[in-house]
Amino acid sequence: MSRAQAPEPRQTLDPDRVAEWLAQHTDFFVGREGLLQQLKVPHPHIPGAVSLLERLVHDLRRRAEDAEWRLENLLESARYNEAQYRRTRELVLGLIEAESADALAEALSTQLAERFRTHGIGLWLNAPPACHATPRDTNAWQPPRFALTDEARQRLELLLNEQTSRCTTLNREDWNLLLPHCNAPQGSGSCAITRLTQGEPMGFLLLASHDSEHFRATLDTLFTEYLGEVVSRLLRRTEVASASRA
Repeated sequence: MSRAQAPEPRQTLDPDRVAEWLAQHTDFFVGREGLLQQLKVPHPHIPGAVSLLERLVHDLRRRAEDAEWRLENLLESARYNEAQYRRTRELVLGLIEAESADALAEALSTQLAERFRTHGIGLWLNAPPACHATPRDTNAWQPPRFALTDEARQRLELLLNEQTSRCTTLNREDWNLLLPHCNAPQGSGSCAITRLTQGEPMGFLLLASHDSEHFRATLDTLFTEYLGEVVSRLLRRTEVASASRA
């Protein structure tokens, strides 16, 4: 009688090879739906295992919720951008209608206060002092336009930190210096600054808020730069118009 042969060791398939094979035979479970119901996988949030179909339903539901959240964020962003566009359009149209530098400054101050919650603006311009307001001269041009003094230029340059435009904190001391016509907040406010240029430097535009987070440092300066370009061109236009009437 021949000796009985010992059973061969149980062979275990390599999981990576199984996964590779299934990836190449995606129709394997066609006609084998019952097998899908027998497969068990860990649940991501509770102890134990669930069927593969339950896990797939859970994953699909989570993906749908994520997609819904992303869509809502996109819609919210679109609504904000539309509102921002409308406010900017109304602001620019109001500035374009100004026929003088005084009217331009007044329109700029009013529009920004009403539409963008700006508590104060300052137009510090390169021009003869006799043509601009100063904190102690009420007979010249009225605020928010001021002759650009060395002290004001130094403070504005420090706030800009060698940039074209910047949002930053505005302490009470700088507020009183750069916006002497506006009430300063009890603590620090915030501001957005941009250089005014039209072929050559014209000065600075300063927008300020009592809210220290309104013009926070992480805020994009695209709007401020755009507004500065518009104001520069309109100021130049009023200068040309005044020269032609002289």
